[in-house]
Amino acid sequence: MSTQAPIRRMTVPQIRARKRGDPIVSLTSYHAHTAAIVDKYADFILVGDSLGMVMHGMDSTIGVPLELMIMHGKAVVRGTQRALIVVDMPFGTYEESPNMAFRNAARIMKETACGAVKLEGGARMAETIRFLTERGIPVMAHIGLTPQSVNTMGGFKVQGRDEAAWQVHIEDARAVAEAGAFALVVEGVVEELADRITAAVDIPTIGIGASKNCDGQILVLEDMLGLNPRVPKFVKVYGDLGPAIERAVSEYAEEVKTRNFPSAENVYR
Repeated sequence: MSTQAPIRRMTVPQIRARKRGDPIVSLTSYHAHTAAIVDKYADFILVGDSLGMVMHGMDSTIGVPLELMIMHGKAVVRGTQRALIVVDMPFGTYEESPNMAFRNAARIMKETACGAVKLEGGARMAETIRFLTERGIPVMAHIGLTPQSVNTMGGFKVQGRDEAAWQVHIEDARAVAEAGAFALVVEGVVEELADRITAAVDIPTIGIGASKNCDGQILVLEDMLGLNPRVPKFVKVYGDLGPAIERAVSEYAEEVKTRNFPSAENVYR
């Protein structure tokens, strides 16, 4: 009798080893049923704090609490088998000190059973990244357009339009790589700058509104499915589920109004 080999999750070292290799596929997910679908195709799944905007109607990611990230992280882990699960550390849970970051990152990993955490910031977060990785917490870094800094950036603005600022972003990338980050999300930067960042570090770069020459790409699932009314300009929409859902809800509502729905006798047998 043949036995099926157990499904093994993608690991941090495997993602790290994909620098200049096969492109890394990634999407966000926030709940078990979509995660189960994404899991068949993604190398890692990000439980992003973008869930505050996408699922909870917030104007930014600033208001997302740690408990919400943990709740959604648990759901995504339960719904998956093979992808590495990375959970965002929300605003205010890691910036104060490395010790604070460790307490909160350890809680995320213990309560969700995820494989890594992600935090925003370049050189200013290098000490914290080093502190976490030396204590067994894998860290994915995030530079460029960092949504948690939207107030200081003056909005969701593309970074690197001024070439004079490129070196700052490149040094940010080098700093987090040297501190031990295993991968780097590069968001919302001009293409040539993204290319230079990718060439400057020996860890994989994961682009989002960056460059095709990054080592992989990540998109917000709801954006690429056409479920978000505020889809960023750089996103290719692969599905148009918003209108499809509306049509289904409309049809359902009309049937209910005409009492065309099953009775309990027909449902519970």
